[in-house]
Amino acid sequence: MSSSDRSQAVDVKGTYEVRTFGCQMNVHDSERMAGLLEDAGYVRAPRDADAADVVVFNTCAVRENADNRLYGNLGQLAPKKAARPGMQIAVGGCLAQKDRDTIVKKAPWVDVVFGTHNVGKLPVLLERARLQSEAQVEIAESLEAFPSTLPTRRESAYAAWVSVSVGCNNTCTFCIVPQLRGKEKDRRPGDILAEIETLVDEGVSEITLLGQNVNAYGSDIGDREAFSKLLRACGRIEGLERVRFTSPHPRDFTDDVIAAMAETPNVMPQLHMPLQSGSSRVLKAMRRSYRQERFLGIIEKVRAAIPEAALSTDIIVGFPGETEEDFAETLHVVREARFAQAFTFQYSKRPGTPAAEMPDQIPKQVVQERYERLVALQEEISWEENKKQVGRTLELMVAEGEGRKDDATRRLSGRAPDNRLVHFTRPEEPVRPGDVVTVDITYAAPHHLLAEGPAKAVRRTRAGDAWERRTAAPQEEQGKGVMLGLPTVGAPEPLPAATGGCGLG
Repeated sequence: MSSSDRSQAVDVKGTYEVRTFGCQMNVHDSERMAGLLEDAGYVRAPRDADAADVVVFNTCAVRENADNRLYGNLGQLAPKKAARPGMQIAVGGCLAQKDRDTIVKKAPWVDVVFGTHNVGKLPVLLERARLQSEAQVEIAESLEAFPSTLPTRRESAYAAWVSVSVGCNNTCTFCIVPQLRGKEKDRRPGDILAEIETLVDEGVSEITLLGQNVNAYGSDIGDREAFSKLLRACGRIEGLERVRFTSPHPRDFTDDVIAAMAETPNVMPQLHMPLQSGSSRVLKAMRRSYRQERFLGIIEKVRAAIPEAALSTDIIVGFPGETEEDFAETLHVVREARFAQAFTFQYSKRPGTPAAEMPDQIPKQVVQERYERLVALQEEISWEENKKQVGRTLELMVAEGEGRKDDATRRLSGRAPDNRLVHFTRPEEPVRPGDVVTVDITYAAPHHLLAEGPAKAVRRTRAGDAWERRTAAPQEEQGKGVMLGLPTVGAPEPLPAATGGCGLG
């Protein structure tokens, strides 16, 4: 049954809004929550609406002040709910999994609390709360339904997330997410490829394989080369133009994955490889299971196999016990690796993690000073690396909403194969998100590139057609993108779970 058929088959129950905090995994989970609500008869609230009939918070527990942010938002909604009979508020995600017993106590106007393992229960819990006139708190301790068995409302017509696994087997001392998402559970390759093929049939031309530790895929099914095989299989799917993945872990990044990236044309020359620290001593304290030499060795191999690859990373500054010498080692790795981009974080305590109880917590002013030095160095390197792109001819996939000044400058924005953001002169002929434009790069800034001359070529794509169909649909159908949960391949298996991942792999 199509999304439009289902929307006609159920009465509209009201409007909804999903507010997402955290990583790509949470974004993907939120697409499932939206799909479930639309499948149950709700419609998305207009962006300018004062409040929706149902507001869902998909929370993150990674940051130290995550709970303050949640309760601040809930506090702002309390008077609106009091003035609007029938309005419901739900809290899900990692913080809900962790603080299940306290959310309703601190915010008694919340109607539903659900965890990372039972996203599929959201509509049922909302209805039960309405009928019983009391809060419903239901936190599953194990997997109930893998996210791809649930309906989804994709935000993009031309790009999509595809989960390959949920959970994580690592025990990093700074991270609480594995405690909340559970042990790694891999999907079967046939199920993953069936989902990708379905997405491509709908017009999607770019997919991002998603996992808490994406390249550990196969450990649960007993195949150490499963991830490289999966990348190669993606290369055989007709109509799939771009494949990306996030986030890998250096421990599991093997030579066969590098070879698959280099030899599979639609796997993009981009790699996000979390470093966290350049100090082997700090990495040991983080329980990261690799050292500086191993990390730089992977970078060297990737650059040898894929010279045009753009590398990005995550770095934590001020981990407990980090000395000036340790920090200098991080700066050394940044200089050697020459990342195109780095997501830098000041260490903050995550309650419930071993690192939160470690001695030698670093004073805030020291962390801030080191952080500023790291950011300055990375800005310099990012700009230098971007300047190397000037004069190159690149194929861009036209993006939607990535250039805040596009209207004022009469430009459009797109992503290069290596995922660099490029603003380009609007061609004379119509161009849609998902189409492909060939341009010459004329200018580089630290965080974007410019192509100021006329486009050399414009290729209209099935992905652009899909975007056009979506935007041409009646207002109540625009952007729905709701699919039924995908059938599994082969014999049925017990339903697994929600998504995992925090971007700090």
